[in-house]
Amino acid sequence: MTDSVVFAAPAPAPTAPTPLSPTARTTHKRARHHGVAERAALVDVLQSAKLCHMGVTVGGVPMVFPTAYGFDLDGPDRGGSIYVHGSVASRSLAPDSEICITITILDGLVLARSGFHHSMNYRSGGIIGSPRVVTDGDERVKALNLIVDQVVPGRSQHLRDHTRKEMAATIVLALPLYEASVKARTGGPGDDAADIGVETVWAGVVPAATHFGEPIPSEDLDSGVALPDHISTML
Repeated sequence: MTDSVVFAAPAPAPTAPTPLSPTARTTHKRARHHGVAERAALVDVLQSAKLCHMGVTVGGVPMVFPTAYGFDLDGPDRGGSIYVHGSVASRSLAPDSEICITITILDGLVLARSGFHHSMNYRSGGIIGSPRVVTDGDERVKALNLIVDQVVPGRSQHLRDHTRKEMAATIVLALPLYEASVKARTGGPGDDAADIGVETVWAGVVPAATHFGEPIPSEDLDSGVALPDHISTML
């Protein structure tokens, strides 16, 4: 079984590893061997996913829901910013309380010879803290475009500008990327020695990856509008 985790730094590669800045709340306490200490690992997770899960408390009740996100490593917050958005009427996007954002990429199913040792290969990042409401007009537009481009890279430059009505109906929150942690797993199953000799059960890893199917044009799309490169390159 191989538990070591190595990530290639995103281009351009940093001249030296930059560590995460864990606090007591983001310091790994269990399965520490899966913890990754370099900030490049957090960037890898942020770049690789399309969806995050945001944990909030609404009316004293904990809630977790999926949402799109964007991020800016050079944002005004410490360590950069992760952005989420929603309706101004949403109680779940209240900026007065702390939130937790988690992102997980499934890389494989780890199938062992016993149910106890089944696992998954994954990369996962968690960010906690108090978000701020983005009020600067330029940052709001940039944040919303980053969210669009996280889903489909380069998409925002092909769209019309946001209208004043849309902007007025939308709240954008920024959460600093400072208080964060990352865990990851690679390798095969960690079977007990006594089970390895039992060759009646298949063991190994089933790799997993996100796959996008053939695009389906909108029914009201003009037939002369061709599939753009920023979509076809995703396939």
